[in-house]
This record gives sequence, C-alpha cells and structure tokens, in this order.
Amino acid sequence: MAGKLKPLDVQREIRPGKYPDGDGLYLIVAGATSKNWSYRYWKNGKQRWLGLGSFKDVSLKDARLARDAARLRIKGDRSTPGVDIVQEKRAARQEAKAIEIKITLPTFEECAEIYIRERWSTWSRKHRNQWPSSLKRYAYPTIGKLTIREIRPSHVYELLRPIWLEKRETANRVRGRIETIIAKNVDVDDTDFRNPAELTKQLREKLPRRPKRVVRHHPALPYAEAPQFMADLSLAGGIAASMLRFLIFSACRTNEVVEARWSEIDGRSSTWKIPGERMKMNQDHVVPLSDPALAILEKLRDGAKGALIFPNPDGGLFSENAMLAVLNRLGFNHVTVHGFRSTFATWAEECTDYPDGVREAALAHKYKSETTAAYQRGHKLEKRRALMKDWAQFLAGSEIIRLSGAG
Repeated sequence: MAGKLKPLDVQREIRPGKYPDGDGLYLIVAGATSKNWSYRYWKNGKQRWLGLGSFKDVSLKDARLARDAARLRIKGDRSTPGVDIVQEKRAARQEAKAIEIKITLPTFEECAEIYIRERWSTWSRKHRNQWPSSLKRYAYPTIGKLTIREIRPSHVYELLRPIWLEKRETANRVRGRIETIIAKNVDVDDTDFRNPAELTKQLREKLPRRPKRVVRHHPALPYAEAPQFMADLSLAGGIAASMLRFLIFSACRTNEVVEARWSEIDGRSSTWKIPGERMKMNQDHVVPLSDPALAILEKLRDGAKGALIFPNPDGGLFSENAMLAVLNRLGFNHVTVHGFRSTFATWAEECTDYPDGVREAALAHKYKSETTAAYQRGHKLEKRRALMKDWAQFLAGSEIIRLSGAG
C-alpha cells in the first residue's frame, strides 16, 4: 500500500534488503550508509528498475513525487506515447560514450598524415608530391573528418565517381591509397572487417563503365637509327646530353637517371644500384654498367661536388623535360626519352637470342610467369652484363653476333 514507509523508518533502517513503499517505490538498503530509492516498473513484458537517488539527497516525499512523474512518462497519454525510461537512459549513455570514443579516435585525414610522415624519407620526389596532393584534393573533402570505422563504400563511391572516367589513373591511385591507409589502421586480427575502399564487384558495378583502354606507346626511335643518333648525341655538350646518353646505355627510366646519386655507383663491380623507392615496382634494381656508361661517369666525377650525378646548374635536380629538350635541339622531336627503352627492347628481341627473362630484367619489368621470375633471380646479373655490353657495341656501330646471348 502507498505510504507504507515512514521518514523515521527510512532514517533508521540499516538491514540490507528492498523495502517497498507502494506503487513500485522501494528503498534499497545495502548498508548503514548506502540507501537508495528505486522505482520498479514493467514495460513491454520486461521488468525495469529506475534509480531515483540516495536517501541523503532525496526525501521520502520527493521520492514519491519522482515515482509518480516517472509513472506518467512510462504510461503516456493520448498525445504523448509512453517511454521506457531505463532504456532511454541506457541509449543516451551509449550515445555519449560513442561521441567520446569518436573524439579520441583519429580521423582518416590524421591517419593519412601519420602514414605519409612515416614513409616520407623512403619515398621519391614523385611520391612526396602525389600522395598528399591527391588525398587533399579528392579524399579529404568526403572522408577526411570521418574515423576509419565510419567510412562506408558509398563514401568511396561518391569521391571516385566524378573522376572515374576522366582521370582514370588518378582515380585508381586515390582508391588504392585510401585502401592502404584504412588497412594500416585496422587490427590485423579483425577478420570481420571489410575494407570499404576495396574494389569489390558492388563498387565496380556502381561506378561508370570505362571504355576499353587504348594502349599508346611512347614514340620510339627505330633501333637501326640508334647508332647514328648516338654519334650525333656524343657531339652535344652539357650535363643533360650526358644524362641522356647514360639513360640510353642503361635502358633505365627518366626519373631513375635524373635522381641518380654517386653513392649508388659501385666501381668495383661496375654496377649501379637504384633504391626501390625510385623504381616503378618498389624493388631495388641493380644495373650492370657497360664501358661507355662508365666513361660518362668517369668524365663527370672529376668535377663532381654534390651527391647527384647529373645536377642542374644550380646543383639541384634537372626537370624531367631536360633530356626532351636535348632531343628537340638535335631535331628528334618525333621521339620521346622513354621511347629509348622500347628501342632497346625491340633491338634485344630482334637482334639477339637472350632469354626473355634477361631482357625483361634489364628493363626492370614485373614478370607474370613465376618460372621466368625464378630464372632471372638466379641468373640475371651476369647475363644482363653481357646484354648491356652488346647494346653498347651496337650503339657504337659494331656488328653483334646474333647468338651472343645464347646459352
């Protein structure tokens, strides 16, 4: 019955237990100094206990008023539906906890900045430029302020859709970078996590369908014209011309030669070790140097002052267009610098019998065949040394025996 408890009972009772006052109100006693009010009710077939405060702070009269107010909220009326107060408070606590966790968790942008800083010293200049700028332009506006767990495939779709067709390579790289950063910040044991930036069938089907790609090869000089070109190039003065000659003798890429350093040259073994961060496949590449390539280095070493083998007049890196300017100056504006790799590959294919693995290793290509990869790992250096020697002799105008690479 209501009003069963008296104020003096509340004050004196110290035995542990639940003492009813009526209409669901209880005094919960845990000890002499631990006594609290609680309202028991039923909602949707479940029993709930709603705390109303300590007896020190809430009098018997106020506890009854709080019970009556709670009962009205739970029951509701015609205009206001009833609520489960305990469940409501529980949800509020969970939401507050989620907000607190969100505040302490880093955002995607913060995770990306950490990832970039960790790898900065190992990256090439190209990577240092592209990673921050591409993420800032395409990723941060959509997912930069979200935590890793908040990112959904729909977010990735929205940021990729505008550039999927018009900026194909950029879109591919941005998606891959997002996927990498997310993977870096997920527990390795969390097998249930699905990376939202993974190029799944769902994401691929949602994105605009790309037309079939047309492969455009870099305009290359026919290998039959290469000896005469090298003769003309040898008469051209300047560091950029020497850099182009070295590039052709080594069959390497533009950025690999532009950023070449003296510390990478091993005179005793006549090799040039290019670190993986400058290589397209991100793996160290050892180039056997022919005598003409070494002669270029020997001539430059006398006046060398800095770390770069081919510094510009200010001592810094040449622009990647510097060698293209040499071609234009010599009247060969119909070919590209990168095209000389094709010149070398075509010559090696048509004029020698070196195995595919040796030719591909010389170009630092990735191998689809595991058998070829295993072969070139075990035999590539000395075979390539012979290949590059034959290439140098060909460029000098000497005849090369077709079977020189056999065996």
